[in-house]
Amino acid sequence: MTIQLLHKKLIKKKLTISVAESCTGGLLAYNLTKLASSSKYFQIGLTTYSNQAKIKILKVNKNIIKKYGAVSKECCKSMVQNLTKISKSKINVSITGIAGPGGAAKNKPVGLVYIGIKKGKTLLIKENKFKSKNRNSIQKSTVRKVIKIILNLI
Repeated sequence: MTIQLLHKKLIKKKLTISVAESCTGGLLAYNLTKLASSSKYFQIGLTTYSNQAKIKILKVNKNIIKKYGAVSKECCKSMVQNLTKISKSKINVSITGIAGPGGAAKNKPVGLVYIGIKKGKTLLIKENKFKSKNRNSIQKSTVRKVIKIILNLI
């Protein structure tokens, strides 16, 4: 499951994609745009790292963040649904999580990452618990997982 395969499929099927990332800091957008002709499918890449950015840019209701936290399926769902409204892409992806080494809480360990994907009427919110405590490894694992999910979806 590689980015090259996803690249070919997105172009062939004339699908567009937009992403809103938090803990991956733009790594997914980087991977989606590193191949020539990615402009045929890639539309928007937002790195909404702070809660403020999630609220201001993605219009995540501040009560969702207050009640569930930025790292929650509720926040992830709101991020992807609101990105869909902004981007009008066929596929929209949101990522929020804890890449570490700090930032963990008892019920939210380092490696907890939520991935939201919306394609048409299909809405997936996946909770992942990556075992690694290495920030870079968690970010890369998240991107690989997103690519795999999208390939299975299209």
